Amino acid sequence: SLLTPGEGNLGETFCRLHPLGLHHLLPPSLIRHPCRRSLSPSPNVSMSGAALEVPPKGGFSFDLCRRNEMLVEKGLNPPSFLKTGTTIVGLVFEDGVVLGADTRATEGPIVADKNCEKIHYMAPNIYCCGAGTAADTEAVTDMVSSQLQLHRYATGRESRVVTALTLLKSHLFSYQGYVSAALVLGGVDVTGPHLHTIYPHGSTDTLPFATMGSGSLAAMSVFESKYREGLTKDEGINLVCEAICSGIFNDLGSGSNVDVCVITKGHVVYLRNYQLPNPRTYISSRGYSFNKGQTEVLSTKITPLKQKAVATVVDFMEE
Repeated sequence: SLLTPGEGNLGETFCRLHPLGLHHLLPPSLIRHPCRRSLSPSPNVSMSGAALEVPPKGGFSFDLCRRNEMLVEKGLNPPSFLKTGTTIVGLVFEDGVVLGADTRATEGPIVADKNCEKIHYMAPNIYCCGAGTAADTEAVTDMVSSQLQLHRYATGRESRVVTALTLLKSHLFSYQGYVSAALVLGGVDVTGPHLHTIYPHGSTDTLPFATMGSGSLAAMSVFESKYREGLTKDEGINLVCEAICSGIFNDLGSGSNVDVCVITKGHVVYLRNYQLPNPRTYISSRGYSFNKGQTEVLSTKITPLKQKAVATVVDFMEE
């Protein structure tokens, strides 16, 4: 029983025993006001045990957290964290935005794809680089891209970068980081060039240059030492390529080629495989030919094959 002699009324006891108070356990008909000490049920509701057994509503439940802790104590191996690898960058130059990405996709220690695309189309004037889980980045960017297209159909106007930013961050925030998509969003609209970063938990940054992914530290060192305001288009492309190459050569999760996307007012250029810092050298299809006598023979052993006679007996059927 929750009540003992001398402890006061039922509402006062519940407020003392439960940290969430009366609203967490009792139906609204049993509660007159959260600040009152007395509890007066309505005439149509009887104070019975069934009323006190209403399942809790509202608040955050830690039941699964306690279950997971119990399973770990019992010897269950919890799932490990997923290691992802990518280098994606972006910068703002005098006329627009330059985005860059490597082309390596990994499955743990395995290189799954050597030439994948990490720069995703969002709108005719907006593109987005994705790092993290490939399925999440493609699904999120495709979803927001379709929403932007519907918005253009409804308004008849060009999509703004801040609209794509709001849609992406609100979607990622609602999943509390479980959608593993780290994004670099860039574009040019009526208000000028814009560059944003979106983290998997929904937080965002607005910067003149940005990097994301496992190779972001190496790429950021290049930007912080060489970026300046008023870069030309060619200077911006060269700086982005240098930052991506820094991530490729200093991070095992990044590799292969360099993709570049240049966005200016009313014009977009997607430079697929703009640089090949690690060209693959294949074996010649002609093969190798060695003249007789170049390889020294150390020993020779000849084993003759014994002939084995096999007798076959055939029985003919009577007609």
